[in-house]
Amino acid sequence: MSNQEEKQCPRCKAAFECKAGSIAFCQCSSIALSAEEREYINAKYDICLCLACLNEKKLEHYKQSE
Repeated sequence: MSNQEEKQCPRCKAAFECKAGSIAFCQCSSIALSAEEREYINAKYDICLCLACLNEKKLEHYKQSE
């Protein structure tokens, strides 16, 4: 069984490779999200986002928290 899967970001429709079976090598492991940021993103999306969208949603959450 493969530890990676081609996915499409539900936000921007970009293709990206999810490595949930090897999470240390997944693109999402390169961004640090606080519990609040994860909750904010999970409230809107129930599946993986691409790294660019994760970064944008993190920034959006930060701006709304000010």
